[in-house]
Amino acid sequence: MYLFNSAPGKNITFVRPTYFVIRGFSGILNIKYYYVFLFFVYIVSVLGNTVVMAVIYLDHNLRTPKYIAVFHLAFVDLFGSSALMPKVLDIFLFNHPSIPYNDCLTFIFFYYSCLSMQSLNLVALSYDRLIAIMFPLHYQVKVTHRFMLSLIASFWVFVITVILISVGLVTRLSFCESVVINSYFCDHGQLYKLACNDYTPSFVISFVLIALILWLPLAFIVLSYVCIGYALSQVVTAHERHKAFKTCISHLSLVAIYFLPILITLTMSSKIHPNARIINLSLTSMFPPMLNPIIYVLQTQEIKGSVKKIFKIGKRTLNST
Repeated sequence: MYLFNSAPGKNITFVRPTYFVIRGFSGILNIKYYYVFLFFVYIVSVLGNTVVMAVIYLDHNLRTPKYIAVFHLAFVDLFGSSALMPKVLDIFLFNHPSIPYNDCLTFIFFYYSCLSMQSLNLVALSYDRLIAIMFPLHYQVKVTHRFMLSLIASFWVFVITVILISVGLVTRLSFCESVVINSYFCDHGQLYKLACNDYTPSFVISFVLIALILWLPLAFIVLSYVCIGYALSQVVTAHERHKAFKTCISHLSLVAIYFLPILITLTMSSKIHPNARIINLSLTSMFPPMLNPIIYVLQTQEIKGSVKKIFKIGKRTLNST
């Protein structure tokens, strides 16, 4: 098997590698303990998101537009973690650093699709809170099951389209020098920079994606909470303000957990050591899917009540048998 498969182009030889080599976490002492830690985070993420999905599915009282979005966020977290973590462990813990070219592109598609949907799902939850607090009398009309499902479906169509475009642009790149990706996965940004032909289209689509998937959703969420804050300031009693704001705490926690690490990584990536950047990115990828279900179970009264009810039913069933 040859490392490079070549095909003639107009002026250059187009080179498509058979595989890429993932070289993250190099030169870090006792790094295998960190892989074990990531494995633990992944297991907690799988269990937590599975529990949230099961509770929402089993409790008919939770089949509201808001919890459709919560269910979908848990699904995306579970799917995204499962797309990322098993391969990361295979690469580093079991020392299989090479990944076939097509598998790398497939990984980019699924991982970045889930990462993008996490952000857009927070937009859906933000819109839900905005309408519930600013227009409570019209909430049942404006935020319906059909509306939430349509909104999530439209997000998926948008994400799949733009991620397919970014993956398609990668297939136009020629890798005639290095196939070593200095990251812990098939990082789109690190990958296109290895190309020996013009990667400007990939750079542009990457810049556009960051704007559409990160900055625009964050701007909408911030603006929605400015509006929510203004609406709550018009509420007469402090008790009513606190009660209304309490319904936003879980969502605000999810927003902080998702956006803050990414913003820190983007602003500090050029100033920190590559290994620190890679570790920060890995934590940014794995921690939100683990913490999201914990936050919703602990901070949302409806889900806490449903969990207790399900456990009581299960306990009664076991005692009766």
